[in-house]
Amino acid sequence: MQPTYHLQRPEAIPSPSLLVYLELVKANIQHAIDVVGDVARLRPHVKTHKTPEVVALERDAGITKHKCATLREAKMLAESGITDIVIAYQLVGPNISRFITLKQQFPDVDFKPIVDHTSPIRQLSDTLEHHHLRTRVLLDLDVAVHRSGIPPGDQALALYKQIADSPSLEPYGLHVYDGPVHENTFEARQDACAQVVEQVDAFKQLLKQNGFETPLIIMGGTPSFPFFARVDGVETSPGTFIFHDYNYSTRYPDLGFRPAALLLSRVISASTTGIATLDLGYKAISPDSTDVRGVVWNLDNVEMDMQNEEHWMLQLPSGLEVSPGDVMLVCPAHICPTVALHEQLYVIDADGNWIDTWPVAAREREID
Repeated sequence: MQPTYHLQRPEAIPSPSLLVYLELVKANIQHAIDVVGDVARLRPHVKTHKTPEVVALERDAGITKHKCATLREAKMLAESGITDIVIAYQLVGPNISRFITLKQQFPDVDFKPIVDHTSPIRQLSDTLEHHHLRTRVLLDLDVAVHRSGIPPGDQALALYKQIADSPSLEPYGLHVYDGPVHENTFEARQDACAQVVEQVDAFKQLLKQNGFETPLIIMGGTPSFPFFARVDGVETSPGTFIFHDYNYSTRYPDLGFRPAALLLSRVISASTTGIATLDLGYKAISPDSTDVRGVVWNLDNVEMDMQNEEHWMLQLPSGLEVSPGDVMLVCPAHICPTVALHEQLYVIDADGNWIDTWPVAAREREID
């Protein structure tokens, strides 16, 4: 077993469950602050943990601003006392009226949604004006992801002008997500990030030539975090770092974060020689990873085999025997969607004791 991941009295915790090692979470937070240097330039994304208790840990460390993807996450942040919140998702349809509800519930919170299209900009402005409200917004730039955002250039400039001309909106800068910056080597990621910065700088200059300032520029996720942390005048928004996972720890060991969340599973069947079955199907661990979905950390040389909704088969090496009820600790390949599959997190201290339970408060979508 990895030496840091002790667990006393596992019989007190049902399976499958998600364990969070508190001291490792704190260490990941501190490492992020050390990397960026100035905590004011750190805006963590809450999509990974979705819990007010982690927000409190970050606030205790000096982090006062956050990014989120859903209105429920935004509400959780506001309820936690955070007043500077970027909603990194364009509001359309009923979400515009739901955003108005949030603005009315938390009048002192600076909610800043992102936009990338003329129609949502107009609808958002009209609805805010009807309710005598205003909000700052960020223009979402597409720097090669092609998932959301608008490419830097004349069309993006026109949208920025539209925001400025909208009676209930204030253009406040740029949101830049760098999804393609997933190169494994440090040098390749550094080069990719440099290309992103070049695009953003050129567009920032275009805005300035047209009389627009960019008070806020948010760039990057966890893989690119160390690179954008060196860029003056931008905020960084890593998310996965808080719990980390198997994929990022193996693909990007240079990041310096450690997995802080493991799945507690148990053997439920071991009647066939060389095979054991865990109670850890893809309803408890994210199945989106195309190669490995998780790794058993307290057994060596086992291979994950067929997985179903509630079951996961292990191929055991010759001579290794396990029994029903045996505990397995599994490091998930992708922690963010794995957290969303669990209603609560079991908090483990440095001695391996279960000391608290944190509800995953923002895993749902409703804000009422």
